[in-house]
Amino acid sequence: MRYLSLLVLLVCAPAARAAEKPNIVIVLTDDMGFSDLGCYGGEINTPNLDALAANGLRFTQFYNTARCCPTRASLLTGLYPHQAGVGHMVNDKGETFPGYRGDLNRNCVTLAEAVKPAGYRAYAVGKWHVTPHTGPKAPNHNWPLQRGFDRYYGTIQGAGSFFDPASLTRDNTQISAFADPEYQPKTYYYTDAISDHAVKFVADHDKEHKDKPLLLYVAYTAAHWPMHALPEDIAKYKGKYANGYDPVRKARFEKAAKLGLIDPKQGMAPGAGDWNSVADKNWEAAGMEVYAAMVDRMDAGVGKIVAELKRTGRFDNTLILYMQDNGGCAELQGRTGNKNHPNIDRPEKPTLPPLKADALLPSGSVPPQTRDGFPVRMGPKVMPGAADTYLAYGRGWANVSNTPFREYKHWVHEGGISTPLIASWPKGIAAKGELRTQPGHLVDVMATCIELSGAQYPAAVGAQAITPLEGKSLVPAFANKPLAREAIYWEHEGNRAVRAGDWKLVAKGPGGKWELYNIKDDRTESSDLAAQQPDKLKELVAKWEAWAVRAKVVPWISTPEYKLSK
Repeated sequence: MRYLSLLVLLVCAPAARAAEKPNIVIVLTDDMGFSDLGCYGGEINTPNLDALAANGLRFTQFYNTARCCPTRASLLTGLYPHQAGVGHMVNDKGETFPGYRGDLNRNCVTLAEAVKPAGYRAYAVGKWHVTPHTGPKAPNHNWPLQRGFDRYYGTIQGAGSFFDPASLTRDNTQISAFADPEYQPKTYYYTDAISDHAVKFVADHDKEHKDKPLLLYVAYTAAHWPMHALPEDIAKYKGKYANGYDPVRKARFEKAAKLGLIDPKQGMAPGAGDWNSVADKNWEAAGMEVYAAMVDRMDAGVGKIVAELKRTGRFDNTLILYMQDNGGCAELQGRTGNKNHPNIDRPEKPTLPPLKADALLPSGSVPPQTRDGFPVRMGPKVMPGAADTYLAYGRGWANVSNTPFREYKHWVHEGGISTPLIASWPKGIAAKGELRTQPGHLVDVMATCIELSGAQYPAAVGAQAITPLEGKSLVPAFANKPLAREAIYWEHEGNRAVRAGDWKLVAKGPGGKWELYNIKDDRTESSDLAAQQPDKLKELVAKWEAWAVRAKVVPWISTPEYKLSK
């Protein structure tokens, strides 16, 4: 009996030790605003994320980098995006601008590369978007499996059809959604495919690596344009936005204030768009109906992942972090028409030759046609939602998404960089339903993973030096303790900012003047104190400029005449 007990102890010991390390699930959504989720003030149905918030924490002052691929580079590496080589987008500005090469560099390690030496398996699903090499024969040195992940399903490029995504990749092989023997749902919809593969990876991990903790990175493309959603989801929101922007924005403001997420005394930033002047209110409202449907379906996918974590007994010791890559998107993609995409009603029959089921679509955001031969349409006559449409929801609704803040995706005023952060970890976070006001940034995710996994952030990998970690672990904030940090910094397209304590310095464009705000009193950035606080202005300008040199923002930002198209 003593021998049997000892044998059981030895067999079970590795699993017990592994169980002490939490599983980590990071959920990132695309082009969504601060107030879109129900638990952050919104009217969209998000019961699964709301439940995670009710049983965990919501951060009220968490930040991203204002744009999709810089955010991903920063989240994956714990560095500012320029330090990882993706300071702008995935296009190369040349050797003179090392922070803007558009390809994840080798002076950084990814979350997967960092935690795997601590015994983790790592999985990624969804949008990758940290390399310009997106085609089936392109160099894959910066695809997920080459950056530490054990399995991958998703798109290498940044945007595309939800019904037939280009650059769709399983592990290292690009595939067609319509000729994939491993996954053939009745209706292919990319959000569902992301959720279903996340569930599969959790299930497979539990079968094949039960004694190891897992890291799962889930990067949804919802709710990035095009506004594509399933008819049954769109039907839930039919007529909900018929009264226009202002009533929705007002209701979100009041709900967020009641939830304690914002200070109602500060009011709202100015509205965008006059509903009375909208020419086609049904068309305009439809954009938000489809957007809401996309968010609704994404939340249902989060519910599937949570259910699988519970089924496999991992949920209680899993840290789930939910966040967004930038604020609501005011881009006009497809709304004004395009010479290559007709502004017409849907034809009764296909007008173009169909594509073979196994044909790989060319890389690029906008496909010319659907696989069954319908032209992809744009313009104000085109109702959004279906596979043969390609439209954004516009500036007015983006302003609603970003309630109560100023500006949008691209800009580094609060509307462009403020994201929800939901943290759920039943075994590790005692608080339930509480708020955390500590300012944080997605560079902090790596530091958090390093602490919880017991991994060591490397100074070098072989002969390659690794840039020191920029973020701060969020673990103290989970216990409502302060995060000791000097400042948080931003630069994107010459839009730039620094936040130190309650003070924020911010400017629009390379030639834009610096504005100064006390965020504690004025998070809507309505009262510029630059003229009244010259010493604070000078202090923060110097701080930002020193960071810009250190983080490889300079030389680009120091030469405003340099054009992004150069």
